[in-house]
Amino acid sequence: MSSGSEGYPYSQEERVAIAAVTRACTLTSSVFETLVKNETLTKGDKSPVTVGDFAAQAVISAIIHAAFPHDPIVGEEDASDLRVESGRSMKDRIVALANDALTTPLVAGEDPAWNLGPGTTRTDEQILEAIDRGNYGGGNTGRMWTIDPIDGTKGFLRGEQYAVCVSFVVDSQVKVGVIGCPNLPVDPSEPSKGLGAIFSAVRGHGARQLSISNPTQGSIALRIPQISESEDLSFLESVEAAHSSHSFNDRVAALLNVQKPPTRMDSQAKYACLARGQGGAYLRMPTGVGYKEKIWDHAPGEVLVVEAGGIVTDSRGEPLNFGLGRTLGENYGVIAAAKSIHPKILAAVQKVQNDAKAKV
Repeated sequence: MSSGSEGYPYSQEERVAIAAVTRACTLTSSVFETLVKNETLTKGDKSPVTVGDFAAQAVISAIIHAAFPHDPIVGEEDASDLRVESGRSMKDRIVALANDALTTPLVAGEDPAWNLGPGTTRTDEQILEAIDRGNYGGGNTGRMWTIDPIDGTKGFLRGEQYAVCVSFVVDSQVKVGVIGCPNLPVDPSEPSKGLGAIFSAVRGHGARQLSISNPTQGSIALRIPQISESEDLSFLESVEAAHSSHSFNDRVAALLNVQKPPTRMDSQAKYACLARGQGGAYLRMPTGVGYKEKIWDHAPGEVLVVEAGGIVTDSRGEPLNFGLGRTLGENYGVIAAAKSIHPKILAAVQKVQNDAKAKV
């Protein structure tokens, strides 16, 4: 189990990812407190994007690039809207936010070689280049990183759950996943302990939870309870019905005789909750034809759940393929669950699918 010290494969990549996610989480929390209406754009798919999305991607990309200058990055955002005159005021705000986050004094676990701390201010163009560094097309060989700077922007705007997500991939297998959840309780059984947790996993070396406020001060090993009875399940699912079919999940739950209502939240916070034993299963089944899941929406969560003792597959029972480019290819859905219950959920999903086909 990774402990945050050196000496295991990809420990340095994990260290960089934790530092980048921590700084980006602090940035996004600050942005939420001051966000105004003209600091949000609407993308072509109707999803919102804020100054926080752009600034967080710039910060994460800048840190990764300083530590590993030859590694390509697959990021959700690009800076094209910020390079035109109509985007100037938003660009100025993003540059200021990113530089504030990058120039904060170093803390334990960070390295001056990552070009952080006082005196490391970037120019406007350097910040835009950091955002655009995420335009890599992906692939099935070599090293690469994925960045989702604010996963669940609608949740972020509502003051609910969102996540800052980074993964490191080698030859299409996720080796490191780090998910920051600023609004998630540190201890779900004692909400009074406050909010803000980081979840980190290294392939073959376990999964753990850290505190956003002090990520180098100890960690909690994560293990998914091995539920064997489906009556003990509570599905984790998306808030947005457009993202995942609630009605499909309801049919699966009925087939399995799941008694507990689903827990709905935005973002990869669902993977984080599953990894620490909340729910037992996360279902994300397609709502229509044509949509392709993005790799940055699932790469960190996949390794986190696997290292916590779970299984992540599509509805065919196949592992998710992170080597197809920027997407997972044809959408067969996602089933993440404890090892003990995954086969039963998979069988129920396939039965509901087959019953639906028979009615057509």
